[in-house]
Amino acid sequence: MQFKRIKKHINGILLLDKPLGFSSNQALQKIKWLLQAAKAGHTGTLDPLATGLLPLCFGEATKFAHYLTDADKTYLATVKLGVTTTTGDAEGEVLSTQPVHVSQAQLAQVCQQFIGEISQIPPMYSALKHEGKALYEYARAGIEIERKARFVTIHNITLNAFIDNVATLTVTCSKGTYIRTLAEDIGRQLGCGAHLIGLRRTATANYDIAQAMTLEQFEAIPAEQRIASLRPVDSSVLHLPAVTLDADSAFYLQQGQAVWRSGVIPQGLLRLYSEQQVFLGLGEQLSDGKIAPKRLIVNPDKAHVAE
Repeated sequence: MQFKRIKKHINGILLLDKPLGFSSNQALQKIKWLLQAAKAGHTGTLDPLATGLLPLCFGEATKFAHYLTDADKTYLATVKLGVTTTTGDAEGEVLSTQPVHVSQAQLAQVCQQFIGEISQIPPMYSALKHEGKALYEYARAGIEIERKARFVTIHNITLNAFIDNVATLTVTCSKGTYIRTLAEDIGRQLGCGAHLIGLRRTATANYDIAQAMTLEQFEAIPAEQRIASLRPVDSSVLHLPAVTLDADSAFYLQQGQAVWRSGVIPQGLLRLYSEQQVFLGLGEQLSDGKIAPKRLIVNPDKAHVAE
């Protein structure tokens, strides 16, 4: 007789160091299976050829996953100058090879030109959808789809090294930035072409790769201890101001009602806590001064354990 695995209602966030060769969804499904979690989602796709920080949300944490998807991210990118490919990275076929006559100072100067708000055309080899199909499916069939340029923000580019026509860059950018496209654009500006040969995400929002676990490390933990590796649900929204509610206000807020809270209250979204510092969810101050619930935790006292 085959026994069905019982799904657990697990709440929290795992910081995974995604391995090479795994899609973001494959990594998510593997961890979800190891935790026997009922509900899970990831927070921003990493290509199979990329490694690094991939926050995985479980249970109640999935309600706040979009704050991580929308957050700024930092990457360590390895760029090969002088060679362009069909995909903009090492997976594609070589399109052109050109001599490279670029100094480190010239490369650093060109990189600085891309800091700020820039326009990018998403690559054909991407997961963006067109009429329900991913662009890479069209690309593999030899079909080119017209893509609209989109604006993204590059906050910083640091040139760490430039040896044998290979540059190592640290890039901090807004959501939706394609580092492959940035590498190609830098190569185009230099007049020699370029493509991405390595990519590692090192930070998302307030999370850092040093806090992450590899898949092997997570598998090595005894099953009963894996939940302890998860970070609390509210760690995804620490950029929002926190407000503590008294017992009565916390009770009525959880019934879906707007509540009063004395004192000065910051404008915009708020992290809400009980007097015991249990995270209740997010709220927002109304024009009449009350705090209205926006996205609440179900059973907040159990939000960090498996039920």
